[in-house]
Amino acid sequence: MKTRYWHLLVPALAALFAFTLAACGTKPPQPGAEAEAALAVNASNFAYSNKWRIEVSESARSDGEFVFQVTPRDGSSQLVTVPIKSSFGENHVARAIRDGFREQLDHELYHIERDDGEDVLVKKRHGEADF
Repeated sequence: MKTRYWHLLVPALAALFAFTLAACGTKPPQPGAEAEAALAVNASNFAYSNKWRIEVSESARSDGEFVFQVTPRDGSSQLVTVPIKSSFGENHVARAIRDGFREQLDHELYHIERDDGEDVLVKKRHGEADF
C-alpha cells in the first residue's frame, strides 16, 4: 500500500506522542476533600428523611467514585466514598453502593439494602434521627 501523504503522518504522530506524554504524571484532585468543601452548606437547607432511595439507571461509563454525604439531624456529617469501575452494569453499581454504605456507616444507625436490583435503600433504624 502506497501512502501519498506520509509526510503528514510524522507530525501527527509527534503531536499525539506529545499530548500523551503531557498527560502522564498528572494527578486528579482528591475527591474526598473537594467533595467535602463543596458539600459544606448550611444544614438548615437539608431535607431530612427516615429513608432515601438511590436510583441507578445506567451502567458506568468510566472508572471513578461516588461521594455521598450522610448527615443525621443534629449530628455530624459522614462522607461515604464508593469506587466504581467502567465495567460495572447498573446492578453492579447498585451493589457497590450498597456495600460501600454497609462498610462505612454504623449498622446500629442504618439499614442498607438493594431494591429491584438497581436501587439502594438507606433507612434509619427505629428510634434514630432522620438524616
